[in-house]
Amino acid sequence: MRLHPLAADGLIAAALTTVAALLGTEAAAQGWPALDPLAWTLVACVNLPLALRTRAPVTVCLAVHACWAVYVTLGEWPVVNSFGPMLAVYTVASLRPTRTAAACAALLAGVWIHAGLITDGAAMPSVLGQAVGFPLVLWRFGYVARRTAELTRQLRAEQAERARREVAEERVRIARELHDVVAHHIAVINVQAGLARFVFTSDARTARDSLDTIEGASGEALAELRRMLGLLRADGVQGAENTPAPGLDQLEEMVARVRAGGVGVDLTVTGEPRPLPPGVQLCVYRIVQEALTNVLKHAPGSRAAVELAYRAGEVTVSVTDDGTGDGNREGNGHGNGDGEGVESDTSPQRGGHGLIGMRERAKLYGGTIAVGPRSEGGFGVHLTLPTPVPAARRKDAVTE
Repeated sequence: MRLHPLAADGLIAAALTTVAALLGTEAAAQGWPALDPLAWTLVACVNLPLALRTRAPVTVCLAVHACWAVYVTLGEWPVVNSFGPMLAVYTVASLRPTRTAAACAALLAGVWIHAGLITDGAAMPSVLGQAVGFPLVLWRFGYVARRTAELTRQLRAEQAERARREVAEERVRIARELHDVVAHHIAVINVQAGLARFVFTSDARTARDSLDTIEGASGEALAELRRMLGLLRADGVQGAENTPAPGLDQLEEMVARVRAGGVGVDLTVTGEPRPLPPGVQLCVYRIVQEALTNVLKHAPGSRAAVELAYRAGEVTVSVTDDGTGDGNREGNGHGNGDGEGVESDTSPQRGGHGLIGMRERAKLYGGTIAVGPRSEGGFGVHLTLPTPVPAARRKDAVTE
């Protein structure tokens, strides 16, 4: 369990106070006066404020040195309270600019020299060496700690910005594909509207079927437009290619290409196949494509299985491999996750682009996706997408 910073500072202050108290009891044995109530009060005033050292480092440093200077001036053993001021100087150096840290280090050196000057028989060369060496070392270590913390924050900010940029790029790419899907729906509506107009008076049944098709296509087009607008928000799409979006009827071709790449793939379809919205088909196709690409890249020689299942109100697809290939599984873009999207490490060395694409596609269509190692070996990707009820079933339900 990680301690709260204030609690950690409190424990450090308590520890230093305990050390100072133990040293205080040894003052008489070292030839110094035994501590009186005022001296013990100053011991507490020097060490206990360190509990707030990260909240107000400069203020705590000044207060600690002031109390220590009074303690030394009273002729008490300086070593008793030397650790608290040194920690205060290190804290300032690790949290504040160099000039402020240098001033606090000079204050430590001044009090140190003051203690040597008022102490009978003090070896001043040694005192001067300590007065220069200790503050310099503390300032240097504090400076390194501050620079390390700044670089860490900068690195985290860059990683967060890169992740946001990758998500935005992936969403724009998906939106371009959705543009093709919407264009397909509009083309269907145009053709069916022309047909309905042509046969409106001569063939009412055909006209009614055309209107039903227009209704379904327009509803799906509106849904795709809402998804595209939700993806893009304020971003613009420059244009889309004219190639049609791939669908489930092209899964066999994809599997054949992967087999040609050296990975044995078995494709299994269960349930009663039914027409699905082009956007849903595209989502399934792209996720299967990404999963098989990962197998090709990072587990060549393995055997993979693609299972597509049509179920009531949903379609599921699983892509698994047995992990027997020679490829290195690290950095393969597979991760552990479940629930909405893919919860996984998206750092560059783990192939975050593929996982981001899977997550965004699953989230876009209200589905869930799980990616991770299997207990029997290898990796697996499992996607579940809700699907609309076919128009024929809707009519039956209304009739009933």
